[in-house]
Amino acid sequence: MRNVIGLIALTCVAVAAALFAGNNQATVTVFWPPYRVDVSLNLVLLCLVGVFMTVYVAMRALSAITSLPAEARRWRLQYLERSLQQGLLDALSHLAAGRFIRARKAAESVLEQDAALTQSEHPLPYSSRLRAMAHLLAAEGAHALQDGAGRDTHGKQALGQAAGSSKAEQEIREGLQLRSAGWLVDDHDFRAALQQLEDLPQGAARRTLALRLRFKVARQTQQTLVALETARLLGKHRAFSEAATQSLLQGLALEHLASAQDPIRLEQVWSELHPKEQALPEVVLSAAEKCLKSGGSGEQAMSWLLPLWERMAAPNLSLELPHRQRLVSVLSQCLMDEHSMPDRLWLSRIEAAQLQQPAEPDLQLMFGVACWRFSLWGKAQQMVQQAAAKLQAPTLRRQAWSMLAQMAEQRQDTQAALEAWKKAAKESA
Repeated sequence: MRNVIGLIALTCVAVAAALFAGNNQATVTVFWPPYRVDVSLNLVLLCLVGVFMTVYVAMRALSAITSLPAEARRWRLQYLERSLQQGLLDALSHLAAGRFIRARKAAESVLEQDAALTQSEHPLPYSSRLRAMAHLLAAEGAHALQDGAGRDTHGKQALGQAAGSSKAEQEIREGLQLRSAGWLVDDHDFRAALQQLEDLPQGAARRTLALRLRFKVARQTQQTLVALETARLLGKHRAFSEAATQSLLQGLALEHLASAQDPIRLEQVWSELHPKEQALPEVVLSAAEKCLKSGGSGEQAMSWLLPLWERMAAPNLSLELPHRQRLVSVLSQCLMDEHSMPDRLWLSRIEAAQLQQPAEPDLQLMFGVACWRFSLWGKAQQMVQQAAAKLQAPTLRRQAWSMLAQMAEQRQDTQAALEAWKKAAKESA
């Protein structure tokens, strides 16, 4: 459509020019004493157009001739720039393919070409960033070749090239620091790696890559608390799946609890855990068992176990069976602790839970243990006897038969005590 409109316009111009020139009788007289020249107006106009076109073409030709040196320089700079970019691509491709010697040579070739270009009259505006990345690629190749001296040399030169204050240079500098920390971790120089991570700006230090490096260093140096704090941040950044994060936090929390050797240190370690970690069944059960084994107070252990007990006493049975059985065992030990007297509020809690779930053998055993602790012998025997035949865990059955045997001995019922001891011994076998 555009071509058609242009053709019509050109036709109109040609028709108008033909009409003007065909009927134009005007003349132009030029006086040059003693001469007089009469020329038609059409010829004058045609000559003017010719002169204009000639001058225009001559000026364009002269401009093209005078700009040849500048065009040659620009073409040469473009050629060198393309060569630099090609060298960087070669270094990256060789590095990705595991051809580290070629990658290092390609990066060093880029540095040589850039040095030659910098000495010219028109250096690249991003020359410092280009050199920093070339030094980084060369350092990566040297690190893969286990050339520590070459790697450190290129790394320092890269940091020197990225010493500016622009945002792009700051990003390169932070990336170089992260890679330097990674190299130190690979060299098992964990103290220097941790120092390198500490020197990062606050924003860069909370990135997932930096946190992964910090977590690895903390695990290698057995800094469990640092590893635990880092794992929490990694979980917030969704570096792991939810299940993997929970499993990792649980393992670190258990390891942190295992480092406590006395009740005072155990309470301090417990306070350092996050509430979500304290709510994990495996963690709280291990903490309570550790408290009892280290000579701590049963009341303290029961206070830690209270949230887990509330989950067990809930009608929806949100606590898994192995944890329920283990909780019953630990709570029984806490109730029978000779060094402390449990709060009678626990008796009402256990009784209320047993009334809500009267057929649950674990709750029957717990209620029986609580009644025994508070000298309610008749109720204790009734509950423990009902639970003994229905308990699934051998340890709980052995505990129930042992309690029945002790109750029979208190009643001086030798035959019943002997039978109960035999059944307890059978569960032990």
